[in-house]
Amino acid sequence: MLKNLFALILSLVVCRSAIAQFSYSDNQKNFPKISNVFKLKEASLKKQFEEAGFIWPANQLYIRSFKYDSQLEVWVRNANSEPFQLFKTYKICALSGTLGPKRIEGDYQVPEGFYYINELNPNSKYHLSLGLNYPNLSDRAFCDSLNPGGDIYIHGSCATVGCIPIQNDQVEELYILSAYAQEQGQDFIPVHIFPVRFNQEKNNKILCKAYEKAPDYESFVDRLKDVFNYFESTKKLPLISINNKGEYKMLSR
Repeated sequence: MLKNLFALILSLVVCRSAIAQFSYSDNQKNFPKISNVFKLKEASLKKQFEEAGFIWPANQLYIRSFKYDSQLEVWVRNANSEPFQLFKTYKICALSGTLGPKRIEGDYQVPEGFYYINELNPNSKYHLSLGLNYPNLSDRAFCDSLNPGGDIYIHGSCATVGCIPIQNDQVEELYILSAYAQEQGQDFIPVHIFPVRFNQEKNNKILCKAYEKAPDYESFVDRLKDVFNYFESTKKLPLISINNKGEYKMLSR
């Protein structure tokens, strides 16, 4: 009896060990396209990290996007105590909609606000894609209740009706970085989408024109700006909550 129990426990330990050794990136490599992407891109990414003085692979990513400026930044670090460092800035190669948050299915708007990656999709019709958790709780407070829209991704193929497209070789790099970050335990990779870079004077003039068309937009943008300014000064992310009105609130100062 005891012998059989010991054998059962041993088999469970071996099974759990085998599962632990089968990493998130290994699972992704089961897809032929992703396996090929790792073969083609990983060595180059390692070299880029080495040249920048970064440790490979990054334990944590932070992605921020600027709609008007058509830029997507990738920041990296390896511990909560460290500041983020900028790894790359990709050009967003197509844009739909205007400044302002997404509020209904079919408005062609790119969302604005604070999100995280909730899916790595190896079978995207846009080469590869990384899903965002739109609509979040804030969006649901303001969006059309029946048709808020969805399926918002960072993806390749340079085409969009409300997503964030970059070049195929760039989304391949971002896919690998995201897979490794999740493997290292970063279950929620933050993606912050801003209307503009707030520290550029010309952009503030663009915002003022947008406020004239939608007065309520200014208070929404002010909350985004608080987070932008905090990160600019600290290179760390603040805690962000959503109140019962659906408004973003920055908790760390």
